[in-house]
Amino acid sequence: MAAGAIALQGNLAIQFPWANRQKNRREIGSGVEPDTILVERCLTGDQAAWAELVRSHTRRIYNLCYRFTGRSQEAEDLTQDVFLRVYKTIGSFQGSQGSFTTWLTSLTRNLLIDHYRKHKKERGDVSVDDENTADLAETNVTFTRPDVVLIEQESRQAIQVAMERLSPDLREAVILRDMQEMEYREISIVLGVPEGTVKSRINRGRAALGQILRRKAAARASAREATS
Repeated sequence: MAAGAIALQGNLAIQFPWANRQKNRREIGSGVEPDTILVERCLTGDQAAWAELVRSHTRRIYNLCYRFTGRSQEAEDLTQDVFLRVYKTIGSFQGSQGSFTTWLTSLTRNLLIDHYRKHKKERGDVSVDDENTADLAETNVTFTRPDVVLIEQESRQAIQVAMERLSPDLREAVILRDMQEMEYREISIVLGVPEGTVKSRINRGRAALGQILRRKAAARASAREATS
């Protein structure tokens, strides 16, 4: 999936519905984040700025969608939906009220929750919401041996499958903190809940993930013993 391709199909990069509109745009100072500057340029109809904004955020949004759904094609479709929504509503972004990344994540989160509710019955999702506490950290592949890489890939797949069994509240909190590496304050803004609630959901989500993974590991061990 080429960065920048998703939201630049058809006439999307040709005419901006919000371009060149008459409104008082504030002066851009040296302390303003680069994304905010890009947004300001987009609002004047700058196509290159729009392409850069999409390019710089496509991978992160795709990863967020994939972590939530566990399906690559579904994640691609949702990523396109996200940027279509950004295209339509970018004029509502206010840099003085927070970063563009936080605004974009909130928009993505809302779309994902809508998608989950729409397809919950037909997919028959089973959610896990455990009150115990445990820590779980996803490790990166640091070896090149094929057998080690295979083990790492299997571990990531196991984590993704376990993630899909979490309730949406716990799933999104763990994704935003442990995989998107957002600060508690930012997650609080995205989810619209106090930081204490954010931390509680993260701890419960990690605990549930750990429990699911331990059960799967025990089941695999029993299966190996039975066939040995």
